[in-house]
Amino acid sequence: MNVVLDLYLSAKTIRKNVLMDFMPNSSLVQLLQNKRSWLYRIRPSVVHKPYQKLMEKDIGHIDYDWNIMEPNLNQLRWKPFDIPTRQNSEIDFVQGLHTICGAGDSHIRQGIAIHVYLCNVSMKDKAFYNADGDFLIVPQLGVLLITTEFGKIRCEPNEICVIQQGMRFSITVLGPSRGYILEVFDNHFQLPDLGPIGANGLANSRDFQTPIACYEDRETDYKIIGKFQGKLFVCVQDHSPFDVIAWHGNYVPYKYNLERFMVINSVSFDHCDPSIFTVLTCPSYKPGTAAADFVIFPPRWSVQEHTFRPPYYHRNCMTEFMGLIKGRYEAKEESFEAGGATLHSIMTPHGPDTRCYESATNDKLRPERIADGTQAFMFETSYSLTCTKWSAKLCNKLDEDYYKCWEGLKKHFNLNNQS
Repeated sequence: MNVVLDLYLSAKTIRKNVLMDFMPNSSLVQLLQNKRSWLYRIRPSVVHKPYQKLMEKDIGHIDYDWNIMEPNLNQLRWKPFDIPTRQNSEIDFVQGLHTICGAGDSHIRQGIAIHVYLCNVSMKDKAFYNADGDFLIVPQLGVLLITTEFGKIRCEPNEICVIQQGMRFSITVLGPSRGYILEVFDNHFQLPDLGPIGANGLANSRDFQTPIACYEDRETDYKIIGKFQGKLFVCVQDHSPFDVIAWHGNYVPYKYNLERFMVINSVSFDHCDPSIFTVLTCPSYKPGTAAADFVIFPPRWSVQEHTFRPPYYHRNCMTEFMGLIKGRYEAKEESFEAGGATLHSIMTPHGPDTRCYESATNDKLRPERIADGTQAFMFETSYSLTCTKWSAKLCNKLDEDYYKCWEGLKKHFNLNNQS
């Protein structure tokens, strides 16, 4: 149960009693959590004019209709998405939202969507909130100055920010900005279960940061844009929504610096499953899978013995969407560019390109640093994702020659040479 309570500063003490029913099998399904925050604000958020449907020109390319495009089983890659120039048009964060792919239905709170944002101006007297789910924002180019009801957050490339369901925010940019968004409907992001890793690996809870209350008492016509059941609506109020004097609780926006991630790596043989690089996970109700994982591939030592060090050529039961924040991804150094993306669907084979294979199999076996100056990430999900018309047709960034990166792989089997 997630609650954000608006309180007048003069309000009397309010007591809230919640009866929680425990799941029948706590070893298989995470117990329900009571997350809530109390906001002490100058005016309650209910003071606004009626909502109206937002005009088409103001909604970017947000799309949740997964039935328009035919499924595509091929490996897909997008070149870096174009950022609009101010000479052509002024586009803010909301107007610059573009849906790439997704699955499920926000009506029943099950599924995910993956977006990019492509913008060049700040949101002016405008706030946004998502009634359908949570946003995990991954900046790739440009600093985001995010004003929330809970305070201000500065989020730079190589950091992430999570804005949870229902939280109002406004984004100021300092120039052309581009990034990725993972939206989840099912649940909320949390730290993964570390199991045998123990207490000191991966992302540490102490490194996540939440804002300090910072209010503005400003009377002006302010637009509040809400996303509900995949559609955008707008209402107008006569004051800033960021008039929260103080807050307390555990249902808050937060950010994390990816440089703080503690890598767990193999020191013997075989390439480890990417789950050891999980920063945050959104649990599903199917044991052993997630609605979504946010995974990174940061700079690290590679010290496996007697094995093929890069990722295996593989097919699996998860859909993998990859993006690149900076640098050159070690499995596809020449062809995967920062600001672009790849999509490998459930049970579609994929893996390192020919150059990576030849280099890794002929290189001298020794401990080595990999991914220095690089930050690649993956949105991994148990859902089978469908592309939108914008990502498949309109953006003109789909790389039709992606399959060629594997064409040079050759047969090395020789029955007469089994040394």
